[in-house]
Amino acid sequence: MSRSVAYWAVVPAAGSGRRMGARLPKQLLGLGQQTVLEHSLDALCRIPVLSGLMLVSRDDPDVEAIALRYAENNLIRVAGGQERCHSVLNGLQALSGVADDSDWALVHDAARPCVRTADLLKLIETLAGHPVGGLLGVPAHDTMKRTNADNLVQSTVPRQDLWHAQTPQMFRVGRLREALQAALQDGFEVTDEASAMEHAGDQPLMVEGHADNIKITRPEDLQLAELYLRQQGRL
Repeated sequence: MSRSVAYWAVVPAAGSGRRMGARLPKQLLGLGQQTVLEHSLDALCRIPVLSGLMLVSRDDPDVEAIALRYAENNLIRVAGGQERCHSVLNGLQALSGVADDSDWALVHDAARPCVRTADLLKLIETLAGHPVGGLLGVPAHDTMKRTNADNLVQSTVPRQDLWHAQTPQMFRVGRLREALQAALQDGFEVTDEASAMEHAGDQPLMVEGHADNIKITRPEDLQLAELYLRQQGRL
């Protein structure tokens, strides 16, 4: 009897968050009564079909303590890499011992605590039969400008068909691992998992989510994330 396809989360959390200007990495900053990381993990744990999580991080006692709290959710901690793409690859390689190549990996930023459960379920349902996979995002509504190195505007970029990419980004475990390995070997700049898949010749599908799925990058983002979490009833 064949095994059903499983879903795994890979959470890169090894970044230092230099732009936050804080003593702690941004994923360990407080947001209500929990850390940013815990809110992100909680969101993923609400996925009923999730088989487990790979938390990719540096050695840190705070992260170790958080990981223990999610042991019942089958969380496995994996050593982080030099850049985000290396961390994701480490997580996928660690998955090779428990997941099939045909399983789905949902790669989610540790610093995106506000992702909605409905959007996670929409992503999974939309991509379940897709040959490649895809990612959450929102269409661009602002006027887009391209500048030179001195920030002087060179052109206005038509916003039609432009999207703001978010996470999770959901691809087959084996295919994404191969795409990341090939991109790194080619010296290609991997900005997200979808870019590695594009480099491999695949066409990921954009799945529309919500604009409140923000990535915490600057100090003011914490206040905005708190507002969004309260609006969602999660604080």
